[in-house]
Amino acid sequence: MLSTLLGGGTLCTMAALVLLVISTATDYWMQYRYSGNFANQGLWRFCINRKCHAHTLTVDFWDATRAFMLLSVLSTFVAALLGLGTFTSSTKSRRVRAGGVASLLAGFLSLLALAVYTGATVHFFGKRYINWRFSWSYILGWMGVILALASGILQLCAYRRKMSELPPPSITSDS
Repeated sequence: MLSTLLGGGTLCTMAALVLLVISTATDYWMQYRYSGNFANQGLWRFCINRKCHAHTLTVDFWDATRAFMLLSVLSTFVAALLGLGTFTSSTKSRRVRAGGVASLLAGFLSLLALAVYTGATVHFFGKRYINWRFSWSYILGWMGVILALASGILQLCAYRRKMSELPPPSITSDS
């Protein structure tokens, strides 16, 4: 059962890492019509009729979303390394716990990033454009949140199970 929890946690971490990297790097967080043309935007640039440009507006919510997503990707990468290291290391319990904490941190950072983006986009762009919608990069980000949180829970459950299987420390008295 322990290896199943570890394997599941590590698999979720790897999948979360892939989804969060793709989500952060791609330009399909939002789609809308701009002057009759199809347009989309990501965290780094916007595209109109497949011609992409860097964001010209400096909006704080983009900076906050970018920062939290990058920290989330970094934390997920660390969690993935720790998760993979549990299969080769003799000090499994520390790495399992650290990997679980890193995965939970990644999940919360990406959750915060997506919450900031959601609130600001609805407030900021909802008033400017009538026909807009969140797109697949944004959805992949939410899937990454779920997988990162799930991997953290699985790894911490594996850690708890590992600790409950250890024999209690022996108490010796020198009297």
